Amino acid sequence: QVQLVESGGGSVQPGGSLRLSCAVSGYTYSTIYMGWFRQAPGKEREGVAAIFTGSGNTYYADSVKGRFTISQDNANNTVYLQMSSLKAEDTAMYYCAADSWVPPMGWAVPSRYNYWGQGTQVTVSS
Repeated sequence: QVQLVESGGGSVQPGGSLRLSCAVSGYTYSTIYMGWFRQAPGKEREGVAAIFTGSGNTYYADSVKGRFTISQDNANNTVYLQMSSLKAEDTAMYYCAADSWVPPMGWAVPSRYNYWGQGTQVTVSS
């Protein structure tokens, strides 16, 4: 059974940084598509970043380009989301998601992913 466990959320002031982690277990394929999504109260879940662990290709939402970086640690089956220059509008519940294949054009579509973590809260406030 595939399990995703996020960690690293918290409260930070505008301009600060956080690093989210997503540990993957129970996955039997050698490569995996991993995505980070977020959902603020009253809003739809939106794709933030994604990575295909086979090629290392990465994808970002325009709203986070240049501020967020997604990376992988294959030895520890963990994917990270380094978030810098955080803004109040980055406040949301952040989820990691995974699947064996996601079309590149659909990386930000939640329904493309079958496996989800429980989420970790990120709050950016002064």
